Amino acid sequence: MKITTPIISALVLSVCLLSLALALVAQYVFDLRPCVLCLVQRVPFALAAVLAALARRRPSLARSLLQLAGLALLINGGIAVYHVGVEQHWWVSAVCPAGDLGGSISVADLMAEMSKPVEVRCDQPVWSFLGITMAALNVPFSALFGLITLVLARRTS
Repeated sequence: MKITTPIISALVLSVCLLSLALALVAQYVFDLRPCVLCLVQRVPFALAAVLAALARRRPSLARSLLQLAGLALLINGGIAVYHVGVEQHWWVSAVCPAGDLGGSISVADLMAEMSKPVEVRCDQPVWSFLGITMAALNVPFSALFGLITLVLARRTS
């Protein structure tokens, strides 16, 4: 069977939408609230899905669009590596809440903080299995899927 751009785009679209659906199930069914980096990791999946859908509608641009989708997935693998580093306390996140208010604060500042919804910290995973977190699972998944997408897109004509 010859691998064609419509087949690759359908695969990328399906896998990306399934990944996003699983993230939403984890969030809303299993009440695993995402941190900022978890939400950021959803963006490349959504972008790759949109690019794959466009590739199905624009055959003349399909190869380039699929390569961009593969690149987005590779970047997602990098974001996941960064997230794992934050979870393992190898470095501090520049985008996640620090979890403390620092030295002395005024009553008004304390009341303002109490009125905000509780944010999930990026350095405290909400789920793990044998020490493997969802971000750690996303590293090989996104990186390998991105590489596979790039290789397949390159082999099509």
